[in-house]
Formats: sequence, structure tokens, C-alpha cells
Amino acid sequence: MKLFDLGLEPEEVIAHPRHQAAQADLVPLIERVRACRSPQDGYELQQDLLRHILEVEEDRNAFSKAVKRMRGGKAPQAGVPEPQSGLDLSDIETWILERELCERVGRQFRSIGDALAWRAFNHDRRYILALCRNAPSGIMAGKAGLKTELETVESHWRDSGRFALMHDLTNCLRIGDTTVWQDDGPHTYEIKTNTRYRNPVQEQRIATAYEAIRTGSALPGDHPNERLHDIDTPLQTHMELLQTATQRAAKDGIFAAKVPGSRALLAVDLYGVISQSWTPQEFRQRVARQWDAARRRARIGDQLDLNMHATSLDNVSRDPLRVPWGVYPLHPVAAARLIGDVMTFVVETSGPSLATDLTARGIPAQWVRPPGTEDLVAGEVVMEMHSQTEWRTPNGLTATLSRTLQLKPSEMDRYLIELLDQDCWAAGIRHLLLSPDTSDRPWPVFRNEGNTWL
Repeated sequence: MKLFDLGLEPEEVIAHPRHQAAQADLVPLIERVRACRSPQDGYELQQDLLRHILEVEEDRNAFSKAVKRMRGGKAPQAGVPEPQSGLDLSDIETWILERELCERVGRQFRSIGDALAWRAFNHDRRYILALCRNAPSGIMAGKAGLKTELETVESHWRDSGRFALMHDLTNCLRIGDTTVWQDDGPHTYEIKTNTRYRNPVQEQRIATAYEAIRTGSALPGDHPNERLHDIDTPLQTHMELLQTATQRAAKDGIFAAKVPGSRALLAVDLYGVISQSWTPQEFRQRVARQWDAARRRARIGDQLDLNMHATSLDNVSRDPLRVPWGVYPLHPVAAARLIGDVMTFVVETSGPSLATDLTARGIPAQWVRPPGTEDLVAGEVVMEMHSQTEWRTPNGLTATLSRTLQLKPSEMDRYLIELLDQDCWAAGIRHLLLSPDTSDRPWPVFRNEGNTWL
């Protein structure tokens, strides 16, 4: 469930005391992630983050129990935290709101764990892509085995001064329980309360993940052709435009602009909107006017049912493939506002325009998704890109190699939400099309990502 599905207005959620308290906590946590320089920095930050997450999850468990009791015609249990919304305590919706707010705030704190993971892995996306390939972890509070995991973290720190990152504090690390940074680099481990009950399946997934990082072999999962591919091109983005967007939206409420590469960007900051004293109708009119103008400048406004978009709204720590806002090169306050949806942004493109751009760069492309406004489905093919290479064989014959790459939602989301430079993105596509080693399900990784992310 998403909170806004309950029929609440964004400002009602953001004005909730629990949500406001989380916003105040996020900024110093982001600053500490960025200031991490030593195992001690990581260890101390993790301790504080663990406290935040356990507190909110314990409250969530209590509210969840209260909701179950009320559905059964009983009063909430003794000792349950009192809702902070000021709404009617006899209404079950009040308690559902508190439960879902705890889920939301818990994800916000986990996004700091994601940022810490990216920082600890030196912004090497290969580790995230390899270690995210499991179901998400559940609630930490009350988890069997949590005590053993905590003791393991403490023993690594106490005995050798090594930082052990708990995966349950993140959304992006889903294989294994902890990663420990040793003299020869990171090592990921599965932890069991009783060492006699090993989990060979999970241990094999850890080994498969590291082998994929080291040699380019198959990633963990059911598809042996899913492999990492190193792109010999530095990552280039338009982060400077997102920096401008967050600054202008904080001041003016709304900012919209053309993004190079057949895209348009819209940013809205709730505090900036409130400062303008617009009526709801004036706000809607201004958003529509600026957004339509940005689409026109980007030449993507002619047929909106062929457009694709990616948004920041209520997506924090849902998709392990997304770079966490905490490591985006933005002011810590702006990053915290994105995490808490106080500020949101959307990036949109036209599918046919994108295909035309790639074709003009020598990559024949065809937009294959039919018109429609439905959300993308995982695994859906939206665009196909082609290459054809010919060469003469020793006996005088001509050989032809044809290859087709299919663009799916995860890569489209990355192109949009990370504001990838289109020339850089096209270079990666060209590399995959022309390389004889490209697998049927490639995961491209550009060089020098640390120059983009903080």
C-alpha cells in the first residue's frame, strides 16, 4: 500500500509529526554518510541508523497489531504508542495511517543505509547489481537472529576494527546478511544463530555474485545470460540541471525545463509552493503551463500516450537498482526533501523521439511499445536497437552478424531518473551491440561513477 492510496493529500502526510521528525533526522544522517572516511565513521553511523530503524519498526509492529485487534472488534492493546495525527482514535483509519507512516519513514531511513552501502562500495554499481538479486528483507524489529547479527558486527569491530555493514539496514543489499571490508576488499556472509544450520543455497548465491563481479560470469538468478558488462566510457549525466531544479523549486515552488536527449524535467517543492500562497487551482494551472512548455521545448509533447516517465514520488527504497538520493550531488536538505517527498521530480521522454535520436547516432532503433498511459511492467520491451556487421572470410565469402538489443523498464528508468547524458548512453548501447562478448541479458556498468555520486 502507498500512503497516498489512502486518499490523503501530500501535505497531510508531510505535516504529520512523525514525518517532520524524520525530515529533521535525515539531513545530519546524509551529511554523515558523505563525511565517512574510516571504518569508525561507518560503524558509528550504522549504530545510529540502526536505532532509528528499530524504533520506527517497533512502533509499526504495535500499530499493525492494533489494526488487527480493531478489525476483530477489540480495542487497541495496552502500551501501543498514541497516534500523533490528532485524528479520531476510535476510527481504524487513524491507526492504519500510523502504521503506513511508520512503513514510509522506515524506508526513508533505509535509503540512508542504501547511501552508506554505495559509499562503502566506493560507488561501484557492480556490487549493488550483483547483491540486490533476492527478495527484500522484512522487518528487523523482532527478527529471529538479529541478536546474532549484532554480535557479529560488534565482534568484527572489537577484534579487528573492521566495518561490517548490516544488509537489513538497506534495501539494495539482499543477498547475504553482512558485508565486511577486509584487507583484500569486501566479503559478504550469511549469518546463522546456529552454525550447524548453514544455508548452502544462499552461500552459493553469494559466491555467484562475487564471481560475476570478478569475471563477468552469470549473475545470481534464473537467467544464465544476465551478466555485468564493463562499458569503457565514463558515466556522464546532467546532474547540474537537477541541482538547479531543486534550488529553483525550493524558492519558486515549481521548476520545469528541457533536458538534452528528448526529455523534460518538472520539480515541485511543497515548502516552495506554500510560500507562494497559491490556491489549489492556481497551483494546478501553473504546473500545467510550465510542464507543457517544457515538453514543447523538448519536442515531446505532440503525442503524450507515447511518452514514458520516471518519478521520485514515494519511490524511496522500493527499487534496489536506483541510486539513493543521499549520494546524488545535491544539497543535503534537497536530498532529504526528495527522500521524504517534500520535493518531487519527474523526467519524461517521447519513445519515438528517443528512437529517432539513437538512429541519428548510427544506432537503428524502433519504439515498439504501443500507445497507452499504463505503467510499465517489469520485463516489458519498449524499444529495440539493431546492428549489423559484415566481414570477408579467408575464402572470399561475406559473413554478416546481426544483433538486436531490447530496452526494458529498468534501463529506461535509469536513463530518465539519473539524467544520463545521451551521448554517453548511446556509447554504452553501441558497445553492447558491437562487442562479440555481449550476453543476451546485459547489465551495463559505466566507468568512474564516483565522479558523479557523492
